[in-house]
Amino acid sequence: MLRINNLHARIGKKSILNGIDLEINPGEVHAIMGPNGSGKSTLASVIAGKEEYEVRQGQIVFESEDIAELSADERAHKGIFLSFQYPVEIPGVTVTNFIKTALNQMQKAKGEKDMPANEMLKRIREKSEMLEIDRKFLSRSLNEGFSGGEKKRNEIFQMAMLEPKLAILDETDSGLDIDALRIVANGVNKLKSKDNATLVITHYQRLLDYIIPDFVHVLYDGKIVKSGGKELAFKLEEEGYDWIKKEVNQNV
Repeated sequence: MLRINNLHARIGKKSILNGIDLEINPGEVHAIMGPNGSGKSTLASVIAGKEEYEVRQGQIVFESEDIAELSADERAHKGIFLSFQYPVEIPGVTVTNFIKTALNQMQKAKGEKDMPANEMLKRIREKSEMLEIDRKFLSRSLNEGFSGGEKKRNEIFQMAMLEPKLAILDETDSGLDIDALRIVANGVNKLKSKDNATLVITHYQRLLDYIIPDFVHVLYDGKIVKSGGKELAFKLEEEGYDWIKKEVNQNV
């Protein structure tokens, strides 16, 4: 589904990604972990096509198509979804109206008509019930006055409605208490299928107690320096990243 080859990227004159290689297949959950400043959020942003980052070298291939030259909107229309670490507030635009607009833009990109109102309402009802979202929540302005948990739950609701092929969750667990974390993770797990894939970016092993990864990758100094199963996340939680730094330095 997604194949990244020797990816180098920078913002301004600062190089952040220094040769990323990664392959994600349908049905898989991959977790990216690493210390602050290692390039985790940059990797998510570059895959999603955020303009402030410059790809200097390498390939990003999504479903056999090189998407390096595509805009963020074009990538979204092809099925790439990015859940933001800090979701923006949009006063005056309700959650429901925002999602209707986003869905119909996707329909338009496919050359199709707007989704019929009854079909739209049916999907909204199904997905909100799946994620235990109160109807009153859907009539509030997007993220305005939302708690951290409400903002993250809204991101997962958007993901559920848009049904992306690749969902990238950029530190979705940031600022969440245990109850909110469980609800968000439960929503992610319900949306998992053999036809989609998830890339989870996190600092902490605790999220991976709820969203079980097939693969864990450690990002350090802009490179994936170690990969393994969930046991790798446990080791990072227990021992930190010092042993990773020592291994890297020994191999230099």
